Amino acid sequence: MDGEHAELVRLLWGPHPKPARGPRPKLDLNRIARAAIEIADSEGLAEVSMQRVAAQLGVTKMALYRYVPGKAELVALMVDAAIGPYPTTRARCGGWREQMEQWARQLITVFRRHPWALDVTVGPRILGPGELSWMEHVISALDGTGLSGAERMDAAVLLVSHVRGITQQVRAAGPAGNLEAQLGAILGDLMQAHGDRFPALTGALASAAQSDGQDQAWEFGLQRILDGLATLIDKRAR
Repeated sequence: MDGEHAELVRLLWGPHPKPARGPRPKLDLNRIARAAIEIADSEGLAEVSMQRVAAQLGVTKMALYRYVPGKAELVALMVDAAIGPYPTTRARCGGWREQMEQWARQLITVFRRHPWALDVTVGPRILGPGELSWMEHVISALDGTGLSGAERMDAAVLLVSHVRGITQQVRAAGPAGNLEAQLGAILGDLMQAHGDRFPALTGALASAAQSDGQDQAWEFGLQRILDGLATLIDKRAR
């Protein structure tokens, strides 16, 4: 690992040497990350700073710098603490489809609990052991299916993309909640005035209204992704 990322790798993966003598340290990386997560969950990631986290922990900012060199490293620690590791109680339950479905439901729960994580889990970056445990589980769930390693990676990316897309839309809906109901109401008003220009959309909205405003995009997309994988796996088996 190059020098640019060596310190971040050490923070995420260890080892974390303990002092051989002297008083027990007041802080540790997990406690620091949890304090920062608490701030981000309640007020947003923009409110997380070294000064703010230090105050939350009752120490000086300089004391915090003895453990974490800056905000970038702090955010990486936050992400790994918030996301992982994958719940071991959920491992290996059922066949590949059941495992992947449960995996996706667990992941969307994490992102809904920590929506700030959406903004900092993009692009090439150093991942921690907790986050990688999720990837390990979803890829190993497809063992014995006949899919190649690259295809299993692609399947994981497809599921993550669906989870992220739905979570981002839910976040955009705000405290009012149900995105589909909000969008349906807006489009319904527009179609009342201009529906003759968009007959297919008008018909689709009328059908969607019969669902009593239930948010179905998450479930529909998840099942169609799994259906597509099932078709490919069956094809390979033949």
